[in-house]
Parts: sequence; structure tokens; C-alpha cells
Amino acid sequence: MLTVSTRVIPFHQASIEADDIEAVVGVLRSGWLTTGARTREFEKAFSQYVESPHAVALSSCTAALHLALAAIGLREGDEVILPTMTFSSTSQVVLYFKARPVFVDCLPNSFQMDPNAVERAITSATRAIIVVHFAGGPADLDSILDLARRHGLKVIEDAAHALPSRYKGKMIGSFSDITCFSFYATKTLTTGEGGMATTASGEYADRIRLLSLHGISKDAYKRYTAEGTWRYEILDVGYKYNMTDMQAALGLSQLAKCDAMREKRELLAREYTSALSAFDAFECPVVEENIQHAWHLFVLQVNLPAWSISRDHVIDELKQRGVLTSVHFIPLHTHPLYRERMGYRLGQFPNAERHFERAISLPLFPAMTREDSQHVIEALADLAKIHRR
Repeated sequence: MLTVSTRVIPFHQASIEADDIEAVVGVLRSGWLTTGARTREFEKAFSQYVESPHAVALSSCTAALHLALAAIGLREGDEVILPTMTFSSTSQVVLYFKARPVFVDCLPNSFQMDPNAVERAITSATRAIIVVHFAGGPADLDSILDLARRHGLKVIEDAAHALPSRYKGKMIGSFSDITCFSFYATKTLTTGEGGMATTASGEYADRIRLLSLHGISKDAYKRYTAEGTWRYEILDVGYKYNMTDMQAALGLSQLAKCDAMREKRELLAREYTSALSAFDAFECPVVEENIQHAWHLFVLQVNLPAWSISRDHVIDELKQRGVLTSVHFIPLHTHPLYRERMGYRLGQFPNAERHFERAISLPLFPAMTREDSQHVIEALADLAKIHRR
């Protein structure tokens, strides 16, 4: 019998508190709203937090990925290797350059990209590898960085999910040529929209900063202050990718709580794992040794042979019980853009397709109460019993 719940647990709810609101209000009261001192303060604080010498605040992680590829000099006809199990922006930024995104499969037992598949995909046209840290768990950076060194390739990390994550004791943001973070509304730290690029290279940082605001000389944001001048120089073709001080003020406030918010996410993830791993109907995410998981997502996999209904029906019935979920991600090679224009085909990356068909991203956010998480667990347990094959 279908149980309909009047209680609704959202998939995500941003953790915006009084201090976050006051930080933004302070900028509104200041009269300076766009890129300025607060943005530079956020960049400095973020670079220290992730242990990277340089950080450039941007309008999105997509902007960061785009400018990272521009900074390394990607050109038409180049190839960039990346996982098929990722969001569209990871690949579309490659297409901006008329370069070719070369997809690789996941590991058989993980959503992370397979380093052996990466090595097989390298050709004379390969220019870079984009590593995606799926759900907040770092990928196998040692293997991928070793491959890049041996083949003379650049490594860019798509760390949209990976704040704050650690790999073998070091913060994600301090390993590769350029690392790109997201501060979108659902992320572990939010500025509404926004992103950051971190790098150890002053040359890359300067290039990204220049291109982020129309290619105008780097102190352009001071034009309307007492220390600035109306005169500026356009040095290159750039974009409108700058962050505002309103966003940066929210980012600074959120950054001060980033560790505490991650700890709450981890407690919820442990609660889910403890309860749901008792059922053969589910497979919970496994955390590898020597990493700190950011727990941006808790991606549960349904063990389909144990069910009499599909994953999609499980999602529908969870919704009827007041549990809103999502799916991360639909593999890129299955989308019409890549099948019709680039020749990718269904069945080409079986691990990614199998993971996708079984995946459900559960509600996971710091404001969740124990009653909320118990409601999610009880709904899943109920469905596993009702629809057991």
C-alpha cells in the first residue's frame, strides 16, 4: 500500500545563518557591491584554507574550468581526458576551444575515474587531464599525477564537490596545476553562484585574473575608488567572470564554518551508512583510507537484483513518502550532444552506466535533524521490505 507523507525532507537546504546575512548586508550598506576589497579578502582566506599560494574568485566553477584551460594554452584540435561520470560543464568548457573531450570510464567499484582508462586514452593530441572528485571523495591523484608527469600533460582538478577534502593529509586545492571549486547554492560552501581557481603558479593566477574581467589590466576594479584612476588598458580578449563583494562576504562567513559544516555532513553520512548497510538492497559509499571526504553527496546505490521495482520507481516512491532525492550524474556519453556530434555510444563505458542506473543521491545538508535523517532511513527501509524480489 502506498504511503503518502505530509512531511517533506528537501534534497538540499543551504545553511544560511544570521552572521551570513549580516555579512552581505554589511556590503550592501558599504555602497561597494561588485568586485573589490571583500573579494580580495575572500581569495586570501581561501588560499590559506586550502594551502595554495594563489586563489582567484570567479562567477562559477564553470568559469574557473574555462579559464584554467585558457591559462594552460588549450588550442583547437587538442584533446582533454575527463570522466564521463560528471556534470556537463566539465566537458563543455573543452568544447569552447574547439578541442575534443575524451571520456573515460569509472572504476568498477567506484564513481571515480579509472587511471588505467586514462592511460589508455592518451594520444599525441592529449594536452590535459581533468580530474573530477566525485561527491567529495578525492580521486586517485597519485596515479593521475604520475601519468601526467610521464606524458608531459597538465592536470586540472574539478573540485566542485571537494571542499573541504583532503588526500593523504593535504587539502584538495594544493596538488595539481589548477584546481577549480564551486560555490553554487547546493555546495558545501555557497555564495549563491560563484567559484574559485587555485594554483601554485603566479603566471596561471595572473592569466586567470586578467581573463576574468574583459582582459582589462588587473587593478581595473579600483577605477572608481580614491586610489584608482579612470584609465585602464585592455590587454586581451576576456570574459565577464568576476565575483562580487556581496558573494565574497557570504563566502568569507561560510568559510569560517566550513569545517563544522563538513563534520555535520559526516555525522549524517555515518548515520545513513550504519542503518542502510544492514540491508542487502543497498550499497553505501565506501571511504578510502587516507582521505577526508567532504560529503557533498551521499550517493546510495540500489542493489537491483534485490528489488522488484526499478531505481526510478524507488525515487518516485521516496517522493511520495516526503523524501526528495536526486541522481548524480547521467553519464555524458549518453547525451545526444556527444552521441550525435562526437560518435560516443551507449554501452561504451559500462561501469559508469551501471553506477548511474543504481544511484540515488540522498538528502544531506547541515541543517538536517536526527528526525529528518531517520525519516529518510525509515522510508528506504520500508520500500526495501515492500519491494523485495
